[in-house]
Amino acid sequence: MDMPRRLGAEFFGTFWLTFAGCGSAVLAAGFPALGIGFLGVSLAFGLTVLTMAYAVGHVSGGHFNCAVTIGLWAGGRFKASDVIPYLIAQVAGAIVAAAVLYAIASGKPDWVAGGFASNGFGDLSPGKYGLMSCLFSEVIATFFFLYVIIGTTSKGAAVGFAGIPIGLCLTLIHLFLIPVTNASVPARSTGPALFAGGAYIGQLWLFWLAPCLGAALAGFVGRWQHDLVEAPST
Repeated sequence: MDMPRRLGAEFFGTFWLTFAGCGSAVLAAGFPALGIGFLGVSLAFGLTVLTMAYAVGHVSGGHFNCAVTIGLWAGGRFKASDVIPYLIAQVAGAIVAAAVLYAIASGKPDWVAGGFASNGFGDLSPGKYGLMSCLFSEVIATFFFLYVIIGTTSKGAAVGFAGIPIGLCLTLIHLFLIPVTNASVPARSTGPALFAGGAYIGQLWLFWLAPCLGAALAGFVGRWQHDLVEAPST
């Protein structure tokens, strides 16, 4: 597949993850009496990846996440020369999605952006968890997310079903990680933080460092544990 179409798939896939995932938190989580809560938001994020994995996974590999791209590169499954273009497409998709979501949410009278589904630690953590707790939780969560991705797309795994455990894994991660950090995906974290502003932008470094570190570790483990394949498709 040519690069422009692959980058387009990553742009739209990351747009959907950010718009629908963060949108579920901003627009629906706290809706009076009928809000979807943590469970609904967690399901929303998992469903965005599940749906886009089947929609465009065969086009781009279905990363939609800078940490996934870095983890697959570390695992020997993704060309180094393609990493930067993928990261740019993902971040662009997330920023545009956050802008659209902000425009929709601000149409409600007296709406206040607040954290705008951004990630944070310390006072900006939903549960007021400290830096080290947030760092470790993000590293561990992303490690296992990539561990699942690599395992389900390796030789010998069931063909055509990888999107299901990958989407469910992201749902599971959000179920326990929302109270700690709001559950980070680097590009998805960047878009909302730009609109939340201030301290959220100042803490954004952690939500790039920790997921990418966890992903890279999983990539190295996957390189050892599984036979290499040229490029995974979710």
